[in-house]
Amino acid sequence: MEIIHDKQGSVPDDVTTALAIGVFDGVHLGHQAIIRQVRDRAVAAGSKSAIVTFDKHPALVLRPENAPKLLTTLEQRLELLELAGIDYVYLVEFNDERAKGSPEDFITEVVVDRLHATSVTVGADFHFGSKRAGNLALLEDLGERHGFDVTGLTLVHHDVSAPEPTSSTVIRRMLAGGEVAQAAEALGRPYEVRGEVIQGDQRGRQIGFPTANIPVDVALAWPADGVYAGWFIRADGERHGCAVNIGRRPTFYQHAEHSLLEAHVLDFEGDLYGEIVRVEFVEFLRSEQRFDGIDALAAQLKIDIEKARSVLHL
Repeated sequence: MEIIHDKQGSVPDDVTTALAIGVFDGVHLGHQAIIRQVRDRAVAAGSKSAIVTFDKHPALVLRPENAPKLLTTLEQRLELLELAGIDYVYLVEFNDERAKGSPEDFITEVVVDRLHATSVTVGADFHFGSKRAGNLALLEDLGERHGFDVTGLTLVHHDVSAPEPTSSTVIRRMLAGGEVAQAAEALGRPYEVRGEVIQGDQRGRQIGFPTANIPVDVALAWPADGVYAGWFIRADGERHGCAVNIGRRPTFYQHAEHSLLEAHVLDFEGDLYGEIVRVEFVEFLRSEQRFDGIDALAAQLKIDIEKARSVLHL
């Protein structure tokens, strides 16, 4: 997959593209359905597939006080688009200048001049350009003018029994409720966070349950405070089951400012400090709670670990 940075490049002169435009936060099953259509249209037209997306969520520029928590970092999003088989990603640098640009200029510059689009797929409620003035109807008019087809897709359900269509908003709500198994169904994979293992206060080690500590990135949508079964993936790809606690450790601290992720890595001994790791969430085990001392906490941790082993079939 080739990444074209905003205003710095274009596809070759002899290449045309079938493309979709969107944030694609999470690259969930709804996004994947769009990507499949884009790839099919590219094959049918003898074109290449392309995604136009943004280096940051537009809401971070337009309404930062209400910007949503992200399901994926930019690095993760690009990895997932590559795994989905996309040929080109045009990465828009979304800033005040872009936000104030006209819808017509955006389509002419990016879709027509830089990506030579033959077809464009967007959500039926797609808006673009200054003050969200551009919509599906305007895009269809621009398509007639510049020679590309336009398809507006409604949101799809990842499960016929799901009460709502699949969306990043719905998945964020699932995570906020600790529903990591349901989020995995909507994503098509377990929800994952990444971070650097830091040295903590080593209380887990002192009671016989050492943990890898990862600070919570406040820009990301983390699962609700609680205990989870999951997978711990090291930088070299080595995988271990784990019991994960997200929370403020009320047994030790009355007023901790931020939640911390602590992963007890099963069947592992060694030093993980400074390593960039991934944690996949598989199933919610219990809510975080305060215990009346170390012995009660240690007894519960034994139960949590056995539950995690059972869930992960270890």
